[in-house]
Amino acid sequence: MSKSPTERRTAIVTKKQFPKPSLPHLERLILSSLDQQKAENIVSVDLTGKSDFADRMVIASGTSQRHVSSLADRVIATLKGAGYHNVPTEGQGDCDWVLVDAGNIVVHIFRPEARRYYNLEKMWSVDVPRLEAVY
Repeated sequence: MSKSPTERRTAIVTKKQFPKPSLPHLERLILSSLDQQKAENIVSVDLTGKSDFADRMVIASGTSQRHVSSLADRVIATLKGAGYHNVPTEGQGDCDWVLVDAGNIVVHIFRPEARRYYNLEKMWSVDVPRLEAVY
């Protein structure tokens, strides 16, 4: 028995489910997206064992509020293309500092002044060896 036109119009269409990328693949997607949009000073910090909210933190700078907004939009579009349909963000109103939550990876995109002020790299990279000049 065939469906009536009303039943066909009201049929629920399910979204195609994409498999979630692995952590290294997700990190490459994010880093590539930032690099393509000319983000500056891109750093990836390994949070494994240091944090329970994420395994990685990616920090990058934009040259202006408009550039920060554009970088965040591109990262969000990349994540949605990879199957992340709900990508929470914070800070897109004034775009001095935008946080994009990609699940296992948290992306921070700053204007240079805000990045220097908050200095997240120093806060989370405590055990990174420092290179000292030898004279």
